[in-house]
Amino acid sequence: MKNPILINLSVIFNKPTGIATYALNVAQHLQSIHPILLTANQQSNLQCYSIPNNMTPAEGSKGHLRRLLWTQWQLPNIYKQLQSNLIYSPIPEAPLYTKCRYAVMCHDLIPLRFPQQFSPLTNYFRYLVPQVLKQAEHIICNSESTAKDITNYYGIDAKKITPILLAYDTSHFYPQSPEKNANLELDKPYFLYLGRHDPYKNIARLITAFTKIKNNQDYYLYIAGSTDPRFTPQLQQQVLELNLTQQVKFLDYISYQELPQLLSNSLALVYPTLWEGFGLPVLEAMACGTAVITSNLASLPEVTGDAAILINPYNVLEITNAMTEIIENQKMRSHFQKLSLARAKLFSWAKTGEQTKTVLQQFM
Repeated sequence: MKNPILINLSVIFNKPTGIATYALNVAQHLQSIHPILLTANQQSNLQCYSIPNNMTPAEGSKGHLRRLLWTQWQLPNIYKQLQSNLIYSPIPEAPLYTKCRYAVMCHDLIPLRFPQQFSPLTNYFRYLVPQVLKQAEHIICNSESTAKDITNYYGIDAKKITPILLAYDTSHFYPQSPEKNANLELDKPYFLYLGRHDPYKNIARLITAFTKIKNNQDYYLYIAGSTDPRFTPQLQQQVLELNLTQQVKFLDYISYQELPQLLSNSLALVYPTLWEGFGLPVLEAMACGTAVITSNLASLPEVTGDAAILINPYNVLEITNAMTEIIENQKMRSHFQKLSLARAKLFSWAKTGEQTKTVLQQFM
């Protein structure tokens, strides 16, 4: 096909998080515009162009640097070779100051909201990302909240931005009964946190809130998500000092296969993040019929509607009270489980893909 659209999947690796989940699912729903996937992992039902596999988050900062250099120096050659007239990137990275036309997805501007001293990511969002967004033909983002951030932080016209909500795999995330699992203990009454351990995720306040639950020795808090040497040790030290090592468990990365059972059998997903571009774990939990306690900030109200208990994430007592309600009020917990399932039905990757395709076709 002449002038194909290229979908840049250089960020994909074998432990997919939110960005990879988004990219792979949207790509599958763009088949009708015959994309060429730039990927190190072949997708059998779509045309692929092989690229190096050492440019992903699995390679740390070296992988990030390799990907940035490849994007600036190699991607334009591929664009020309394949006679493309548009690249779609699921992250805000693209060739600058070239003839390459592109659209990008911007998931959030959290490194600007919560800058970390000496963090390369903060400078990445201060200097590279705004230039990418300004030169883009169009910007897709994952919520109205993120669209406002792009306008407020970078001064980009809102007309150049289209918010498209994310989704989940309906064949994978649904209510599931516990099964014997060597890695997970699902027969204990547990609250669940799922995600990274960065400070803005607010896990320290969650742990403090858990200590204030009456008879908390009868309950468990599972913290699921890849450990991070920058942040996890501090959280583990907090748990040790509070004498909670028997009740607060760090589960590390949870495989895609295990996630639905872990979500389905928790008392609630507690996700008290201080900011979120979308909040995929919240939607996946709702799809499993799980009660959700989450923040009343940023995109979370867009995702949950009235189907979650919304709390001020800076207020430890509000987090404690919400967990206490889940424990003590079975009727209310059941009510939110039903609301979760109903809310989740409004989201699908087919809808997200169709909306994305409609936007991209305007620039092909």
